[in-house]
Amino acid sequence: MKYYIIAGEASGDLHGSNLVKSIMAKDTNAVIHCWGGDLMQAAGAILIKHYRELAFMGFLEVIKNLGTILKNLKFCKEDILKFNPDVVVLIDYPGFNLRIAKWAKARGIKVVYYISPQVWAWKENRVRSMKKCIDKMMVILPFEKDYFKTKWNWDVVYVGHPLTEAIEQFKINNQSLPKYERPIIALLPGSRKQEISIKLPIMLQIAHLFKEYQFVIAKAPGIEASFYNHLIGSNENVSYVTNQTYQLLNQSVAALVTSGTATLETALFNVPQVVCYKGSRISYEIAKRVIKVPFISLVNLIMEKMVVKELIQDELNTNNLISELQEILPHGVKRSQILSDYAILRNKLQSNQKASDVAASMIIEIAVK
Repeated sequence: MKYYIIAGEASGDLHGSNLVKSIMAKDTNAVIHCWGGDLMQAAGAILIKHYRELAFMGFLEVIKNLGTILKNLKFCKEDILKFNPDVVVLIDYPGFNLRIAKWAKARGIKVVYYISPQVWAWKENRVRSMKKCIDKMMVILPFEKDYFKTKWNWDVVYVGHPLTEAIEQFKINNQSLPKYERPIIALLPGSRKQEISIKLPIMLQIAHLFKEYQFVIAKAPGIEASFYNHLIGSNENVSYVTNQTYQLLNQSVAALVTSGTATLETALFNVPQVVCYKGSRISYEIAKRVIKVPFISLVNLIMEKMVVKELIQDELNTNNLISELQEILPHGVKRSQILSDYAILRNKLQSNQKASDVAASMIIEIAVK
């Protein structure tokens, strides 16, 4: 069978790569074309366009790059028609993928969505059109199944969270970083230059106050080393690693983490964290008015309470970072409670089967119909 998979971000590339492996294991004749990244390509998919060409962050940034986005949409539609897949599989990335879903459904192409857009946070009105153009919706957060059924009378499938299998597989391989003389505080400032240049300098301003620790940045692949070297400056206890985020988290005692999937990854590695978010003033003011959820981190959303501290916009400053970091380091007053809550979080996400295996079986079933 022929599968066309679209992921537009680094996290989608990770989950998409495991999905590709599962599909190919179950369908030995599978031919998979994808929009994604190096991981999906390494898993065996034919990479059509890399997510680095697709990632635009914030309202203003989307508007500025609207011409590029429209060109990508046009090219994607033409490429799908040329490939003529048995099913199109969409992974998160809603601004782009929901347009493809509507277009594909109108042309009689089967559409599966793996990892639902976070419509419970904002743009709930999207659900009406989603129900019409998506043949199967698969969700990865425990509360999403009830949300869609109760509020929208839509039976979606909870497959478990794919991060749990990715991290379990990593731990089996037992990879590690070179030994540091000091305990590590991980810095995860994001994957795009725009967000890194806003948040990382604030994180680094406190490094000289914690000389007994090594601050290690998870460098985004594809961004040149000189960009980070300029931001690090003369900080002697700051370094970075590339393509080793999991190794970094596995050896860290605490972390400063940008909002997003990284907050959940950090929790699953049992690392106490402070969640950091700061964007352009206009994008932030717009988001504040349209986003309906009480938290920005997946950890807090899944647990439905404040487990990890969120420093948002003006609250992300050196004074707050210093005090919050001190409280989650060894002997800090918040550390034990965070670790206790993490155990409950892991239990919530546990599943008897791998999310990618469950998803692959459903995708193949729809493809052959």
